[in-house]
Amino acid sequence: MSRHLQRDLDKLKKEILQLGNMVETAISNAILSLNDRRPDLADQVISNEIHIDNKEVMIEEECLKILALHQPVAMDLRFIVVVLKVNNDLERMGDFAVNIAKRALFLSSEKPIPSPPEFSEVMSNNIRTMVRNSLDAMVKLDVDLARSVIAMDNEVDDINRQMYVEFQTLVEEDPTTIKRALGLLSTSRYLERIADLATNIAEDVVFMVEGEVIRHQ
Repeated sequence: MSRHLQRDLDKLKKEILQLGNMVETAISNAILSLNDRRPDLADQVISNEIHIDNKEVMIEEECLKILALHQPVAMDLRFIVVVLKVNNDLERMGDFAVNIAKRALFLSSEKPIPSPPEFSEVMSNNIRTMVRNSLDAMVKLDVDLARSVIAMDNEVDDINRQMYVEFQTLVEEDPTTIKRALGLLSTSRYLERIADLATNIAEDVVFMVEGEVIRHQ
């Protein structure tokens, strides 16, 4: 590998980590704005979306420039392909964080309704862990950590399904809760999608290290 290619790859790794940190912060603040009824945090998430979008565009341009200038092969090529995919996944996570923040703004102005503790505690913690560990796995080329992220997705899916059952019963008993229930259900769905995207990143790490596509297994 040439010195110039190594320099550009190191820079690219730093940029994708910066984007990951920005998205992690957005997700954490969106969850806090929802659980703690903090409209100020929700507004912050929404206003910071432009910075995530700009970073995503810049990273994509850097990847294309490296491909054109250096024509990397083997592991280096797989790394750039994975960064392109992770870059897109992180930007979409940022979008979902904004969607959660918007629902949090609405719900903070309404009377709270009960939700399962698995939603506000287990699901939220799992999401943060999955996002953080998927990025750590990419940087450290840690296949075991990546596979642990993939395994956590099942619990998030189960909690999301439980939310539908819980709120169906709630709405049947008290129809006045329907808008608030739908607001919370949509946030559960957005969190579940973030978990899916973290799983995508983990699967891409396995591909990058082992050259094996496991997404459809």
